[in-house]
Amino acid sequence: MAVHYGVIGCGMMGQEHLRNLALLPDAEVVAIFEPDAVMRARAAEVAPNARMVGSAAELLAIEAIDCLLIASPNHFHLGQLEEIAAIRPLPVLVEKPLFTNAADIARIEILREKYPAPIWVAMEYRYMPPVARLIAEAEAATGGIRMLTIREHRFPFLKKVGDWNRFNDQTGGTMVEKCCHFFDLMRLILKSDPVRIMASGGQAVNHADERYDGLQPDIWDHGYAIVDFASGARAMLELCMFAEGSRYQEEISAVGPLGKIECKVPGPGRFWPEHLGAPPVAKVIVSPREPQGPRAVDIPVDPTLLDAGDHNGSTFYQHQRFLRAVRGNGPVEVTVDDGRWAVLMGLAAQQSSQTGQAVKFPMAQL
Repeated sequence: MAVHYGVIGCGMMGQEHLRNLALLPDAEVVAIFEPDAVMRARAAEVAPNARMVGSAAELLAIEAIDCLLIASPNHFHLGQLEEIAAIRPLPVLVEKPLFTNAADIARIEILREKYPAPIWVAMEYRYMPPVARLIAEAEAATGGIRMLTIREHRFPFLKKVGDWNRFNDQTGGTMVEKCCHFFDLMRLILKSDPVRIMASGGQAVNHADERYDGLQPDIWDHGYAIVDFASGARAMLELCMFAEGSRYQEEISAVGPLGKIECKVPGPGRFWPEHLGAPPVAKVIVSPREPQGPRAVDIPVDPTLLDAGDHNGSTFYQHQRFLRAVRGNGPVEVTVDDGRWAVLMGLAAQQSSQTGQAVKFPMAQL
């Protein structure tokens, strides 16, 4: 029997979720709350059998709904979770970031302690096939990771409804909005929590000539972050959002006493120039210290999944696992605590960039 979804928010990311849910035989979208008329019409094309409703409360009143997806703008996530908790606390998959402001930590703790159903934070990058392969093989390939590097060279922020993603106060800032994925990967791969972050970032190229109600966007387009972990491992993030000419969008490398493992992930196929031929295929490369000699393997992804979204098939695999948790057949793999840490690391990186000082955990000063 299919699991029935109610969906809150169907902009670009929400529609990616709808396309992937349509590929799952055991999932069905029965209701959607999307206040923007254009996005609502596009969502109806993807999920023609879904009922369109005028509020989250109206959606929650539909008895057939078994679980929820929140894919609204960042600054709505926490309030919508609290509304759901007060009305009908169903299992929910909430898009990242879980929240956008350090002042909201107490509210997050209440949800973590008292919400009676699964809350799964959508961290799609965990489920990209080449990233998942690297995670699975990293311990054996490295002998224990001591250095982890994540680089994302990509296109600028896309246009969103109401241009909410142009401003730090609605996104949490680029180190939260964009980079919470990577901070989550650091904790997951290293199996440790951070103790210190140093970062440098800002706005160098993108959006400077744009104005919205007379305001210039303040969202950053590049940065570095270095993170020390309790385990003694170190990690580095390099982000550039004016590098869409790159062959690969994400590159991750992990190094330890036995060797190195890395993965290379292409960006969305719809952005790959046709005159360059077929888009690149993701790769995983293992480079042992002894005997020396890199071994590379392609990690192809089902073209149907690539066409369904911009995240290398990961949205589909994420929903497969979330559905297991909804049915009680598997754990919540990305918890409220994971989502909290990812945001706190992003906020700390924003603060470090602005002050020029390292930020230590716990972050009493935030």
